[in-house]
Amino acid sequence: MTLPALQNTSVLYRRILSQFPQDISLAFAYGSGVFKQNGTSQGQMGKNMLDFVFAVDDPVTWHTMNLMQNRKHYSVLKFLGPRKISRIQEEHGAGVYYNTLIPMDGRIMKYGVISTDSLIDDLLHWKTMYIAGRLHKPVKILVQGENGKMRAALVGNLKSAVTASFLMLPESFSEEDLLLQIAGLSYAGDFRMVIGEDRSKVANIVKENVQHFRILYNNILQECPQVVYKPQQGKLEVDKSPEGQFVQLMALPRTLQQRITRLVDPPGKNRDVEEILLQVAQDPDCGSVVQQGISSIVKSSSITQTAKGIATAGLLKSLSYSTKKLQKMWKGWRMKKP
Repeated sequence: MTLPALQNTSVLYRRILSQFPQDISLAFAYGSGVFKQNGTSQGQMGKNMLDFVFAVDDPVTWHTMNLMQNRKHYSVLKFLGPRKISRIQEEHGAGVYYNTLIPMDGRIMKYGVISTDSLIDDLLHWKTMYIAGRLHKPVKILVQGENGKMRAALVGNLKSAVTASFLMLPESFSEEDLLLQIAGLSYAGDFRMVIGEDRSKVANIVKENVQHFRILYNNILQECPQVVYKPQQGKLEVDKSPEGQFVQLMALPRTLQQRITRLVDPPGKNRDVEEILLQVAQDPDCGSVVQQGISSIVKSSSITQTAKGIATAGLLKSLSYSTKKLQKMWKGWRMKKP
């Protein structure tokens, strides 16, 4: 099974991609500049920042070439050279190096660079959920190589999002409930949702993009043995028995299982992961424990990646970017006022 993707790459995206080194294993665009969100007009959408992620096999080589082609994109860190930039990318935050507020073909963009191996690791194991979480939601795939591991990891990430969401939902729920849960996974525990992001962001994403979400998740839901999916009625029923929840917990990404284990197992007891998850499966608060595990992953990666972003963007760009985020949060808050 290959990842269902929105492959319609317009001239704008092709023009932007042509200005970067071409050794990219996966490139995608995401966010409010690419997908319409509730309460945003087409005109406003055209003014929003374009967000890109580039996965590259060899970050040192890629940054070497990009520094020659697009040196102005980098902050003062460009003087450290491509090897140091790659080390900062790989060893700090969520393994992503962002250049932001870049003028490009009449739009403003930001782009993150992540190694192919780090991306696959995040997709499979939710080590940081930073890019894996973005890929729970509709994205516009611009480049996708023939890497079989990457393709399998992309689909596995979607399956993990469904499984985690099942554990946090009641026995019967609507399609909208599921999509809101999935879309909200990568925001659980993100400190930017307290200050810096529009708090109605998750609902705004889902409302205007239900069909795009269906393209991503329809086959997974149809093939999942633990759910009764009634697409015509928009209803789902999931197995909430201890046995069913145990199967779901065992299918969760490794890092999330480890976080759940730490939450439940007293220090020094050192029980087997399987034994602990069996206990959690029988707990009426199983969904809450899973939620706490996800929040702990997202919280730490969002803080460390944001701190790194100040260095990679530079202080002035960071202040400008943060101001725009606060303005969006204020606008969302005002729209919700009666």
